[in-house]
Amino acid sequence: MGRFLACSKFRTTILVRQIRPLLLAAIITLCAPAAPAAEPRVLDAIAAVVNDDVVTLFQVLELTNALENSLKTNYSGAELAARIKDVRIRALNDLVDRQLILQEFKKMKGQIPPHAIDDRVNAIIREDFGGDKSAFMRTIAAQGLTLDRIRKMEEDKIIVQAMRSREVKNEPMLAPGAIERYYNQHIQEWTTNDEVKLRMIKINHGAKPAEKRKMAQEIREKIVRGADFADLARVYSEDSTQDKGGDWGWVKHGDLSPQMEQVFFRLPTGKVSDIVEMNGAFYLMLVEQKKGGTVKPLKELRKGIEAQLLQVERQKDQQEWLQRLRKKAFVKIY
Repeated sequence: MGRFLACSKFRTTILVRQIRPLLLAAIITLCAPAAPAAEPRVLDAIAAVVNDDVVTLFQVLELTNALENSLKTNYSGAELAARIKDVRIRALNDLVDRQLILQEFKKMKGQIPPHAIDDRVNAIIREDFGGDKSAFMRTIAAQGLTLDRIRKMEEDKIIVQAMRSREVKNEPMLAPGAIERYYNQHIQEWTTNDEVKLRMIKINHGAKPAEKRKMAQEIREKIVRGADFADLARVYSEDSTQDKGGDWGWVKHGDLSPQMEQVFFRLPTGKVSDIVEMNGAFYLMLVEQKKGGTVKPLKELRKGIEAQLLQVERQKDQQEWLQRLRKKAFVKIY
């Protein structure tokens, strides 16, 4: 284990990030330290050991920095801490998986032709810098990177992509009736021009989102037990429809946000929704009536549904492969 601890002292052990910079801003964001005020020893702390390699906290923060900053604009307190923890756990698992894939490629004694890496680097210069190599070199130098480092990043990306594709050699087979079942289970997604008579209760996060979520849950439980939705909306709702008992009237597709529509257009008439969290508030919804609606026929949607289901099957195959790699590897997450 001392060998692993020694490795953490060197920046050369940092796992190459598997994100292709599509824009100059993306390069700057990814290369900037996620927590510049933190001590180097903290950033170099081991987050995971993967056989003979380590994944550091620095690598995790590099991947999560942009998303964490976004979360801070919408959440606070315990809710923010929980969401940041979830984001970091997912990022760490992604880094472990990538390291396992790179190690597997090395065991196979695989090699990437230099011209393939040249093509990737040239594509970055062409697409993100208008073909100006000098601007590209100035930008990476300003971020403490070198051309060799960029080439290594692109090489590792090629390896990961190739290895993932290699593990899905054969096209997955869908079970008989899978397309039809998916179509029927998601029939509301193919329905247009329908309307619902909607009521909503809105509870703003405020300074104590955890307490407000608990309040929203208690309100929901009262409605489930028989309390009148409109009466509770007049007492608790914090939007312009409070005085009207949360009455939004008849709502069509496109009137409200897609996230809300995914909830209330699927709700059975008379049933209160689960808590929906969005834009710094918690929402409860009730559909009082429904009318209209035209459903797209399956024949128009079959190819798209089939492609979607096949992609899900491919992802399952890849996850099973990664699980097999983990089982035969030494992986310790701190």
